[in-house]
Amino acid sequence: MVDSTMDSTWYKDAVFYELYVRAFKDSSGDGNGDLRGVLSRLDYLQQLGVDCIWLLPVNPSPLRDDGYDVADYLNIHSDFGTLEDFKALVGGVHQRGMRIIVDVVVNHTSDQHPWFIESRSSKTAAKRDWYVWSDTDQRYADTRVIFKDTEQSNWTRDPVTGEYYWHRFYTEQPDLNYDNPDVQQAILDIMDYWLGMGIDGFRVDAVPYLFERENTTCENLPETHQYVRRLRKHFDTQWPGRIMLAEANQWPQDVREYFGDNDEFHMAFHFPIMPRLFMALKQRTRKSIVDILNRTPAIPPSAQWCIFLRNHDELTLEMVTEDERQYMWEQYAPDDRMRLNLGIRRRLAPLLDNDQRRVRLLNALLFSLPGSPIIYYGDEIGMGDNVQLPDRNGVRTPMQWDSSKNAGFSDVDAPYVPVIDDADFGYRRVNVSGQQADPGSLWYVMRHMLTVRKQYRAFGRGAFEFALPDNEAILGYWRVYTGDSVPATGANTERFLVLVNLTDEPQRSEIDLSEFAGRTPTDVLTPDQSWPEITEASYVFELAPYAYHWLRI
Repeated sequence: MVDSTMDSTWYKDAVFYELYVRAFKDSSGDGNGDLRGVLSRLDYLQQLGVDCIWLLPVNPSPLRDDGYDVADYLNIHSDFGTLEDFKALVGGVHQRGMRIIVDVVVNHTSDQHPWFIESRSSKTAAKRDWYVWSDTDQRYADTRVIFKDTEQSNWTRDPVTGEYYWHRFYTEQPDLNYDNPDVQQAILDIMDYWLGMGIDGFRVDAVPYLFERENTTCENLPETHQYVRRLRKHFDTQWPGRIMLAEANQWPQDVREYFGDNDEFHMAFHFPIMPRLFMALKQRTRKSIVDILNRTPAIPPSAQWCIFLRNHDELTLEMVTEDERQYMWEQYAPDDRMRLNLGIRRRLAPLLDNDQRRVRLLNALLFSLPGSPIIYYGDEIGMGDNVQLPDRNGVRTPMQWDSSKNAGFSDVDAPYVPVIDDADFGYRRVNVSGQQADPGSLWYVMRHMLTVRKQYRAFGRGAFEFALPDNEAILGYWRVYTGDSVPATGANTERFLVLVNLTDEPQRSEIDLSEFAGRTPTDVLTPDQSWPEITEASYVFELAPYAYHWLRI
């Protein structure tokens, strides 16, 4: 059983698994995945090595934005089950020693939420001030439009009263007015409601946009940080051991502010590192990775980054230069159907042309770079995508469990979207059952990496420092964990040198390891592989194409 209060920083060692309930497992036979379906597959997630499950939105919603347009914060969408099903899932997760966090959408609601229905009913409605209204669409003119593909403005004229309402995302997602104390309290009450059911925290959606001020970008405002500090204080006093994970698609120096002084978010996504991992493979050089990590400021001791390779949204290219964006589109999304907003709507394996060497290399980086890793459902078996489906649905197709009808996801003739059935990624070729029967499969490689990772605290908590040889095709870095009281030279120190070849050719280089003369490195991923003893001379090594090594010294 899980007790979050026993280790309040449990998230620093955790491996997260992002799970789209509709796509995972249909237990009711209606073609939609549901909470009982997830419950039936918890043993699978435990076997893989998952520590914490993150559920995408499960609230009632008209699904204009796949649940991020919430119509009722206190219930479960009928497609997914009931509140009792949710409680059963939380209990099942905790019984297996895992944890569970859920999405909470704080910036906006659906236009079908009762709050907004009342707010738009008249200018004198009781909840009029729960949303941001204006008699002109010229306010906050310095604010960018996020969904450029579909929205022309952040304002939409409402025919009922003739005024405009503010929305940073789709027209159907009006922004809440956080200058209203009642709104602030309502969101706090919603969090208490779900925390009372035993969940371990929230992924807090669209954090930077809560407040609006003239002559600003309406992002990352001081008022937003003030409200987040209120939330954190409430968590620390009422819900110790529960966490908040910030979704703030911003530059690292801006996201750093959301950690505060250990008094804002426990965790935050590191968005900009993700496209640069893909960039490094195409450019055959570590430069883009080194640059973004050098631009990443230090964070408070109890804070933690969350890092990922792919997720339910497009591979965002917001935090790159215009030249880099064009380069990424040319290299990874040559077909216009693969592009969406400022990003690429593809899964990991198709992005890498199903080259298992590169898929495994990026996962080796994911599990060893600073932060807690997130696996997107299906990426552990190398699932594909369907660019014929609209919006982001192409990366939200049914989980492929086996080679039976609908990949074992559902017995119905037509699930919510078709199961992938192409030549490279079709469910008969790519599925859990087949990979679990093959010790050389991606699934086993992923499980092995996670098993090894769990044996050491260096990867989740250790210090990070580059160790860069002259050859720029090789990325090298140290992960060192000394604990709270163990001296850096102590026998209990965990010290790893991670070496990665970013190219499809053998690479040779050398590095100064003379301070460890007399010791012999061991690759904890392949301990049977021998490495030469370190001497006073430069340590010469050769890496195979797309090789990765976690060398313990």
